[in-house]
This record gives sequence, C-alpha cells and structure tokens, in this order.
Amino acid sequence: MLGVLTVVYALNIADRYSISTLIEPIRQELRLSDGGVAFLTGVALALFYVTVGIPIAALADRGNRRNILAMAIAMWSGMTAACGLAQNYWQLLLGRFGVGIGEAGGTAPSTSILADKFPAGRRPMALTIFALGACLGAWLGSSVAGEVAEHSGWRAAFLALGVPGLLIASLVWLTVLEPRRGQLDSSSAHLRPTTLRETLRFIVTQRSAVHILGGGSVATLWSWGLMWWTPTFLQRSHHMTVGEAGELLGPMHLVGGTAGTLFAAWLMGRRAATNPRYVVRLLAGVTALTTIPSLAVYWVSSEQAATVLLWIFVPGVYFFIGPVLGLLQNVVPANMRATCCAILLFIANVANLVIAPQFIGWLSDWFAGSFGAGQESLRWALILLAPTGFWAAWHLWTSGVTIREDGTRARLP
Repeated sequence: MLGVLTVVYALNIADRYSISTLIEPIRQELRLSDGGVAFLTGVALALFYVTVGIPIAALADRGNRRNILAMAIAMWSGMTAACGLAQNYWQLLLGRFGVGIGEAGGTAPSTSILADKFPAGRRPMALTIFALGACLGAWLGSSVAGEVAEHSGWRAAFLALGVPGLLIASLVWLTVLEPRRGQLDSSSAHLRPTTLRETLRFIVTQRSAVHILGGGSVATLWSWGLMWWTPTFLQRSHHMTVGEAGELLGPMHLVGGTAGTLFAAWLMGRRAATNPRYVVRLLAGVTALTTIPSLAVYWVSSEQAATVLLWIFVPGVYFFIGPVLGLLQNVVPANMRATCCAILLFIANVANLVIAPQFIGWLSDWFAGSFGAGQESLRWALILLAPTGFWAAWHLWTSGVTIREDGTRARLP
C-alpha cells in the first residue's frame, strides 16, 4: 500500500510541477508577461486546489478514502491530458482548473490511510518514504517533460504525463484496501465524525500543530516557490534550452532528492526519532542551513557554481516533507487527520502556487520595467524570496516546545 500511494504522490507532483519546466515556451507562444504566465501556471491550479481540498478531506474523514483517491487520480490525469490538447490561453486555463480540482483529492486521503497502517512512532518514517514520490514526480516533471517538449512541443509533455494516470487510478481501485479508521490509536473506540470548525478549534489549542503548519507552509513557499521558477531562470540567465534545463534539474530531483529523503527516512527510523522534539529541531537546523545555498545559487553568475549550489539546495527541499506530514498526523486525533492534512495543503499551496509564483512574476516584471534589469529581472526577484527559509526554520524549532504534550493530548479519548 505504501508503494502504490507513493507512486500516486509521484504522479500528483509530476502533473503539477511539469508546467514549471514549460513556463518559458508557453509564455513565448501565448505572448504573456511573467505575471501573466504565473497566474496561468500557478494561481489557476491553486484557486480550485486549495478551495476544494478541505471539503474533499472532510469527506475523506467520513467516507471511503480509497474511492475518493481513485476518482481524484482519474480527474487530474484526464485534465492534464486535456492541457496537452489546448489551443489557446482559455482552454489551457480551464485545463489547469480541472487539474487543481482533481489534485485536491490526492494527498489528504493518502496520508490518512497510511496513518491507519503505521503506529504513531513509525509514521514520520512511513510518511518520509511516501515523500519519495515528490522526488520521482519532480524528475518526471523536469527531465521527462523537458525532453518531450524539446522534441515534440510543450503540449506533448502534458499528454505523456496525463494518460498513464488513468491506469494508476485503476491500480488504486483494485489494490488499495480501506483500513479501519483509527485502528492503531487507543482512542479509536471514541471516534466520531467531526466538523471543520471542530478540527480548527482543536488545532488552535495545539501550539505545536500551529507551528508545524506554519513551518511546513513557509518551507513550501521558500523551497518550491524558488524551484517553480528555476527552470525559467536557467533558460534566461544561463541561456539553456527547455530540454537542457530539464536535463540538469531532473537528476537533482531524482538522485539528490531521493538521497535527501532516504537520509531523512533513516534518521526517522532511529530510536532518537521517537522523540518528536528531536525531529523538529533536526528539521529546523537542516532548513536553516539549506537556506544559505538557496540564496547563493541565484546570486552567482557562473553556471558551474550555480550547478554545485543546486545540488546542495534541491536535496534539502525534500528533507522536511515526510517528517512534517508524519508529525502533523501525531498531534491531531485520527478522525481529524485528513482534514488537518488538507489545511496544511491549503496554506502551503496558497504560499507555493499563489503567492510565490505571482509575487516573483510581478517582481520580475517590475524589475525589468522600472530598473531595466532585462533578462536578469527574474534573478533579483528570486534572491528576495530565498531568505524566507530562515522563517520556516524558526516555526519548526518553536513547535518543539510543546510537541510531546500535544501528541499525548491528541491520543486521549
């Protein structure tokens, strides 16, 4: 089950991330500004992803999570393929809307299912393995999408990633069994369906949950916000083609990201990781240290230096994903987990898909128009975003103050 759901997560990331590799050819063909292409590629998906995600997660906390997940995969895969058939701006915009609706039903049901297959002490490790899907998905969205686009155009890249998802939806329907909700928690006998208001009311009383949500969301703003524009940055500032940018970044996601994720999984499997305070302090330290090369990579002018710095930065992007998902599952009751995960995804994806792409796009346009920065306008916009990694590290460190007590409280009847 963990393997199948990891593949599902990979497909989710691939279909979402591939368009960031294709930003420049789409922008040139449709004659858009950086702000305009940011809305089309990021905000258009996020508008429905973040608004539909919480109602779907609330349904997953009450109904059959496997069925919801299978239908969601079919939806986002079909709409990704539809993006490959788009002939103009409005058709592509509608396709992105559909991808967002489908992807809203992906991660929250998956993490809730896994939380009922692994006990509390093993959840950070299991969700870190699940996070390997992000590495595989980003590789597909970089190398595969870039290679296909180089030879057959950007529309073919969407078709190549969307059509196989329909087969994965069938695989989930046939192989994933719905576990009994809360079967590994001592309070499972007292479970009852909860409302969104009750979940939010509980979360705000859990100081660690608030800071984990904050840390995970700001870390996503920082890391994936930068990565969203990195292929375009390489094409403009280092004069690469779309295929060359994808070829450079793809192995960083697949090899470096997998190494970073497996290293996190190994650390989560150690005895010390049963202490949640150790986990969040470790995450905070790694995030703070990784922020330094994330700033330098957009500052240096040498392609070789930028490549080395990206090989340090990109693996660090993956280190926090699985542990944050696992820790969050431990500080809320079993009947609130899918909804709580959706709240994290809501905040994180507003940061990652709305604020970061649009803010960077507007800044880039502003620097180009008001300061004559030209092709280097994107570089200066990315440099301004990079220090937010330190903000994420602060939230993660602060969550450790009460995380033990909050975890105990979440397991009480």
